[in-house]
Amino acid sequence: MHREQLHEKVCHHLQTIYADVSLSMPVGQLAETLMDTIGLHRDDDITPPAPHSNQWNEEDVVMITYGDSVVREAEHPLKTLDHFLHTYCRNTINKVHILPFFPYSSDDGFSVIDYSSVNESLGDWDDIESLSKDYGLMFDLVINHCSARSGWFDNFIKNDGPGSDFFYTASPSDDLSMVTRPRVSPLLRETQCEDGVKYVWCTFSHDQVDFDFRNPKVLIAFVEIIRLYIDKGAKLFRLDAVAFLWKVIGTNCINLPQTHEMIRLLRTLIEHVDPGIIIITETNIPNRENLTYFGNANEAHAIYNFSLPPLLVNTLVTGDCTYLKNWMMSMPPAQNGTTYFNFIASHDGIGLRPAEGLLSDEEISTLVHSMQRFGGKVSWRSSDHGQQKPYEINITLFEACQGTNKGPDKFQVDRFICAHAIMLGMEGIPGLYIHSLVGTGNDYEKVANTGQNRSINRKRWDFDELAALLDSPYSQHHKVLTRLSQLIRIRKAQRAFHPNATQYTLQLGEAVFGYWRQSLDRKQSVFCVSNISDTEQAVLLSDINLIGTDHWIDLISRAPIDNLSNFLQLKPYQTVWISNQDWE
Repeated sequence: MHREQLHEKVCHHLQTIYADVSLSMPVGQLAETLMDTIGLHRDDDITPPAPHSNQWNEEDVVMITYGDSVVREAEHPLKTLDHFLHTYCRNTINKVHILPFFPYSSDDGFSVIDYSSVNESLGDWDDIESLSKDYGLMFDLVINHCSARSGWFDNFIKNDGPGSDFFYTASPSDDLSMVTRPRVSPLLRETQCEDGVKYVWCTFSHDQVDFDFRNPKVLIAFVEIIRLYIDKGAKLFRLDAVAFLWKVIGTNCINLPQTHEMIRLLRTLIEHVDPGIIIITETNIPNRENLTYFGNANEAHAIYNFSLPPLLVNTLVTGDCTYLKNWMMSMPPAQNGTTYFNFIASHDGIGLRPAEGLLSDEEISTLVHSMQRFGGKVSWRSSDHGQQKPYEINITLFEACQGTNKGPDKFQVDRFICAHAIMLGMEGIPGLYIHSLVGTGNDYEKVANTGQNRSINRKRWDFDELAALLDSPYSQHHKVLTRLSQLIRIRKAQRAFHPNATQYTLQLGEAVFGYWRQSLDRKQSVFCVSNISDTEQAVLLSDINLIGTDHWIDLISRAPIDNLSNFLQLKPYQTVWISNQDWE
């Protein structure tokens, strides 16, 4: 009986998505095809997933990495990555986001040539499946576009075979003035095909050609890909650039209702195959729009907290947490079955669109200037009025923390650790970029070699060179990894740091940022308090509102907090996690 109900639900999704499209097959037939393709066959016992179920807890920490961020001669980089994880991330990392590891032609993997195979330069499916035995793996589903060198696009040009009708085209005479663009390249790519010139839609670059999901064959192809990835060990799916998926001429072509319904459809299919799989939407857009991807706990399980990186970096370089605090108070608690994915560094830069409406243009300009002073680059986009606006800052987080708006200073490591301490205690699942974990600096050589600003934060480490630095107690890399590993291990032991535990923002002035977390069973409280300035700060313990009958301890330093009428002295960029000791 449940299969009939599931079929009805899938049909409802499809009717909503394709309401304005003439389909080549009945909706019921398409629903059956999708269910069979994902592996929900007629004779299967299909159990609906429990609603509002959290498939995560405080022990979940994700490392974000390329398949070849660490390499060693005569070894598949994916095997080297496995060795790195076992050597340096034991008892800290339990989930790994391996950025696109498929054959590609540009954008460091996000211009996929073949979705069904592993890039030979990285390894093979056996290497992926080996990693999946020890870590929950996040796979990228690069769903908006593929490489112009893919077999599908070759068939599009030839007008023959699979892919011949997979791509979105428009006319230069169409009104495209409202289309939201993340890049400055022309939107349409003139392409000579067997049946004439066509103008192919390219949201990101002319090597990244956009799919036309009005054609249900594209949807079927991606459901086949999803099934393959599940079979190969995927436990998290990152839907890359999904906000741009559906296009309607005359609109802004971003966040359209059909896009949201498509995500709901994919969730319905995936969670009936494995209710433990998590869907994360990568939507680098203003904060209020980003929040819509939770749906009503029926869309993304998790959304990237894109506003956190620019707001946190701005906080640390200005010594003023006002904007971060105001934003945090405005963020709705994620209901059970949904959560935030927190990160402060990634393979991309520090996105500035999610700061729009939170920071003024002048404040963004000051932030950009400071990051350029620290060796950062800037990527630009065209605004709705054709103006050039900064789209993201390209810099490693370690270098972004080298000083304040006044210039570089001696607090780089402490400021960097403070940033992570704030992120690790927050509501949500934390994600740490491998280059933050090991304190990597700006890679200017790679920028020069590729001509791409984003390469500044995509260094490829020789494993033996990195290992020597990580094993040396005097290197910045050793200090960073040691201190971050300590924070992660502490985090994983606290029930108050469950991604859905209660969070309340504290009011401790401009220079001190704080929030309170309480475990779901209400037995443990942790007060997370950080000095985000370059001068010592004194906080009256009574202002934090610690309960006098409890015993309190700083989980990081292990120092007891005794006299609650005293002041708490915080060194520049020091964080304390004050917990009641009877939480166990």
